[in-house]
Amino acid sequence: MRRLGGRIGRGAQRNIGLEAAIFEAVHGTAPDIAGKGLANPTALLMSSILMLNHLGEPSAAERIEKALIKVYKEGKHVTKDVGGKAGTQEFTDAVIAALPKA
Repeated sequence: MRRLGGRIGRGAQRNIGLEAAIFEAVHGTAPDIAGKGLANPTALLMSSILMLNHLGEPSAAERIEKALIKVYKEGKHVTKDVGGKAGTQEFTDAVIAALPKA
């Protein structure tokens, strides 16, 4: 998985044990922005990429990763925490629209 920056809101984590695995974003709950459309879902998407790879679904993981990278490179629909003007929904819609065909 490519690195999209070192800010805590974009960190993904995996904890893999003998019988279970947990994939999560590395940040708090951010109650101060809850429900305001300001959250950056990148860390959750990156966690899902890790999970899909772990589950043996590398093509699905790669599609999401390519879409995420495309949105960041274009810079038109990135969230405010990374210098953009987009809200959570606009960013998410841009990632969905950027998904390569399966």
